[in-house]
Amino acid sequence: MKLALEIAWRFLKFSRKQTALIIMGIAVGVTVQVFIGLLMQGLQANIVQSTIGNSAQITVKNAETGKYITQYKDIIEKIKTVDGVKNVSHVLEFPAFLRIDESDYSVFLRGFEFNESNGIYRFDERISSGNIPSEKNELIIGKELAEKLNLNLEDQISLIIPPIVFLPRTFTISGIFDLGNASLNESWILMKDDSLVEIGLKGNVASTIEMQVDEVFSADKIADNVKKEINDDSLAVFDWKSKNAELLSALNGQTISSLLIQIFVLASVSITIASILAVSVMNKYKQVGILKAMGIDNTKTFLIFLFQGLILGLTGAALGIILGVSLLISFELFVKSPSGGPLIAINYDPMFLILSLSIATVSSSLASIIPSRKAAKLDPVEVIKNG
Repeated sequence: MKLALEIAWRFLKFSRKQTALIIMGIAVGVTVQVFIGLLMQGLQANIVQSTIGNSAQITVKNAETGKYITQYKDIIEKIKTVDGVKNVSHVLEFPAFLRIDESDYSVFLRGFEFNESNGIYRFDERISSGNIPSEKNELIIGKELAEKLNLNLEDQISLIIPPIVFLPRTFTISGIFDLGNASLNESWILMKDDSLVEIGLKGNVASTIEMQVDEVFSADKIADNVKKEINDDSLAVFDWKSKNAELLSALNGQTISSLLIQIFVLASVSITIASILAVSVMNKYKQVGILKAMGIDNTKTFLIFLFQGLILGLTGAALGIILGVSLLISFELFVKSPSGGPLIAINYDPMFLILSLSIATVSSSLASIIPSRKAAKLDPVEVIKNG
C-alpha cells in the first residue's frame, strides 16, 4: 500500500499542471457547496430568530375563549419539568383604550413578570429609551405609538379597561420599546402583571402561559409532552409550527433546494474527476505496463489511481473549505444590515465543514474507481508491445 501511495504521488507531481487544475476544480465545487450550505443555514437561523426567536414558541391557553387560566403557578411548575422547555412565563392581557385629549385609541395591554418574561422577549435589549417598569403605576409603550401620539418619557397617560374599569386610570411612561414589529409597537402597552391585578382582575390567574424550547423545530413534540404533563382538558396547548405552516413550508423548501444544489455541485465534481482520471490512465498506459512487468499486481495498480483520487479530493476539498469560509467572512464584513451588523449572521458549524470535507473526499475517491479498475485490467505485454 505504501508503494502504491508513493507511485500515485509521483504521478501527480509529474503532471503538476493537470493536478493543479483538478484540485482547483474540486476546490471551486466545494467552495460553492460550503458557501451555499452555510449561507442557507444562516438565513434560516435569522428567519427563525426574527419570527419566533424572541417570542413564545409554545403557548398554553384556556380552551374556552375569554376564560383565564387559574392556579397558573402550579401549572408552570409542572411545565418546567418537561425536557426541552425553557423560559416559562405567564401573561395577563386584554384590550383597552388609551385616552389622549378626549380621544380614545384602541390598544392591547399585556402584563408581565418582567424578570421571567425577559428570557423570551429580551425586553432589556429592546428598550430604546427609559427603563422597564418597576412600579405599579408605570408602563412602557412602543416606538410607533409614541411617535403617532407624540408621547415621551415621564408623560402621564390614561387607560380605560372595559368592562373592568370604566374610569380612566393614570400611568407614567417609564420606557419606550422597539420589538422590531411596527404593528406590535403601535398597539401593545406593557406593564407589570400586578398592575393589572390591582386594576380589577382576580389574583393567581393568567391569560396565557408562554415558553420557549431548546430546539425550535421540535416544538410540536415538546408541546405534546407539555399537554401530557399538565393533564387538564380545560387547557389548550399550541406550538409555533401549527400556527406558522406557511413559514415552515418555506423553510423546508429552502432546505431541499439548498441540498439539491449541493448534491448537483458534488456530482459534477465527481464526474469531472472520473473523466480526467480516465484520460490520465490512458496517458500512463506505458508506465502502468512497465510497472506491471516489474511485478506490480492488479491490486496495487488499482490502489495507485484510487490514491490519486483520494489525494486530489482531500486537497481540493480542504482548499474549497478555506475559500468558502473566506468568502463567507467577506460576505459578513461587507454586506451589512440597516443596523450596521451583518445582514446574515453565519454559524460556522464545524460538523458541517467536516461533513463537506468527508463527502467531497469520498466522492472523489469513488469517482476514481472506474479508471482505477480499468488500469488494473491492463495487460502489460499488450501495453508495451503497442506502446
